Amino acid sequence: MISDEQWWGLLATRAGDPGAVRRAYLARRRRDRLLSERGTLFLVAADHPARGALGVGGDPLAMADRRSLLDRLLTALANPAVDGVLGTPDVIEELLLLDGLHDKVVIGSMNRGGLAGADWEIDDRFTAYDPTAIAANGLDGGKMLLRLVDSDAGTVPTLESCAAAVSALAERGVMAMVEPLPYERDPAGNLVLRKDAAALARAGSIAAGLGVTSAYTWLKLPASPDEVLDATTLPALVLGGVPSARPEDDLASWGRSLRHPTVRGLVVGRALLYPPDGDVARAVEAAAEVLRTARGARV
Repeated sequence: MISDEQWWGLLATRAGDPGAVRRAYLARRRRDRLLSERGTLFLVAADHPARGALGVGGDPLAMADRRSLLDRLLTALANPAVDGVLGTPDVIEELLLLDGLHDKVVIGSMNRGGLAGADWEIDDRFTAYDPTAIAANGLDGGKMLLRLVDSDAGTVPTLESCAAAVSALAERGVMAMVEPLPYERDPAGNLVLRKDAAALARAGSIAAGLGVTSAYTWLKLPASPDEVLDATTLPALVLGGVPSARPEDDLASWGRSLRHPTVRGLVVGRALLYPPDGDVARAVEAAAEVLRTARGARV
């Protein structure tokens, strides 16, 4: 979707007119509410590269090609069922400069300091958007990752930073999207996501209690059984997670969770932007249909 003229124009703007970024923020047409007319929210995520997570499937550099990433994002955003995007400043600003975010929900990703594979990965410092910039630039929310590892003291400063961000966003009347994920280390020291209901419900409960108020807090959770989703009244979005080799399995898993009354939609990145067959438009439409079907089942 990005022509050579647009691409070279973007590069020229990046080098010669940095003020264009601020003008693009100010010029973005904002929609007046987060939820769609059906009461759902469907976002594509593109904040993985900022913490060094570039691989998808067997390609360790899949997300390193920025033109390809932006092209895939624009393809996804062209589907009217997609409400918006979640990303770091570099990605959001490139989409703005490409005129791709009018009338879309834009969520800024905040803590990307827990670099993938680093010894300090759990101490996830806030290195991207902050609450002041999110509000000043007219974004619709801020997202933070909260990985909980009981054996890693790096969890503590991340907890404290997330609580402060939730409070600061709420003070500005802006949505705080918290992604709480329980991890443990295997015998080799590698981080492994805990998928049992007890661990996921505990993580969600911890995230729900962060900050001086939960009025503006949303949760971003893995596809989970009902007992996990029953643990809170906060609105939740199902995350895509690491893509499986069978997209139909991912869709089925999301669909089961989407039927729960607290779940409002999806936030999916790699599984839709880099599907096995390469057809981004078809992958996005399949996810949109799962959301439509699940929402219909709840009415």
